[in-house]
Amino acid sequence: MREVDRLQLDEAVPGHQGLALHVGPYPYADLDALYERVGPRALFLLLDCIEDPQNLGTLLRTADAVEVAGVVIPEHRAAAVTPAVSNASAGAVEHLAVARVPNLVRAMEQLREAGTWIIGLEDVPEAQAYDEVDWHGPLAIVVGSEGRGMRRLVRERCDLLVRLPIAGHTGSLNAAVAGSIALYHAWRIRERELQPDEQR
Repeated sequence: MREVDRLQLDEAVPGHQGLALHVGPYPYADLDALYERVGPRALFLLLDCIEDPQNLGTLLRTADAVEVAGVVIPEHRAAAVTPAVSNASAGAVEHLAVARVPNLVRAMEQLREAGTWIIGLEDVPEAQAYDEVDWHGPLAIVVGSEGRGMRRLVRERCDLLVRLPIAGHTGSLNAAVAGSIALYHAWRIRERELQPDEQR
């Protein structure tokens, strides 16, 4: 522990709250360890090239809130877990198993082989409304990138596509908002299965 003048801290860490800590790189989880978490109620989050650290942090915060078993992100063309992401997640990233993989499609295939149903979140004509889908069993929800959505090969590897019906003038939701809604909806549906007498 070393005390320094506040001006030194201001210069070294803009926006600090009175302290700074130097830590090593984020400890990503091993993908094989995530497969071992596949079970009857396992819920996974797969992110296809989310580039904005704020969006990644928001999704990770939601993932922790709904007890996601693991998160998978690509190594390329996607935000990594950085201090900015950790800050945006309100520290939730420290409680999650996040795997960073060279090939997201291969990770999807391996999760499917382990018994996981892959649901892609995409606003396309063939997608089903999110409230008309069976959200039970081991699931992985795939959220595409900001603006472009899921890449073609990723979309084609999904077992099912779902969409969030919206009104208004923008025509779409932010990737982090849409992903968070889908995650929370899936979690609530599954929680009600365990608590059948719970009132809405």
